[in-house]
Amino acid sequence: MHTIKTVALYLFAVIFFLAGVSHFIYEAGYATMIPDFVPLQLEIVYITGITEWMLSLFLVFPQTRRLAGIAIAIFLAAVLPANIYAAIIGAPAPWSEETNFLVLWLRPLLQPFLIWWVLVVSK
Repeated sequence: MHTIKTVALYLFAVIFFLAGVSHFIYEAGYATMIPDFVPLQLEIVYITGITEWMLSLFLVFPQTRRLAGIAIAIFLAAVLPANIYAAIIGAPAPWSEETNFLVLWLRPLLQPFLIWWVLVVSK
């Protein structure tokens, strides 16, 4: 069980890190997920990307793992409204020009699973 948990921990950290990288590759696509009335959309995209990098790195180290797991869970809950908004307005995935309706809703529906995942592997 320890090996599975370790693999799941590093897999989550890599996925979360790469998600942060994608904020810099597809920044315009991520910005469309933020309502127009919110200022500094690109800056928010960059800040969330950097936050994902930092938290994924903190997740790797045993000394900061638990706190990083909690911080990631809070972060994922905080960005959930943007994912729901993107699904409601039909904003395509950041790297795409159009996305299937079901795929749009997959992201917010997966958020509780990601929160559970990070909390389990960061204990």
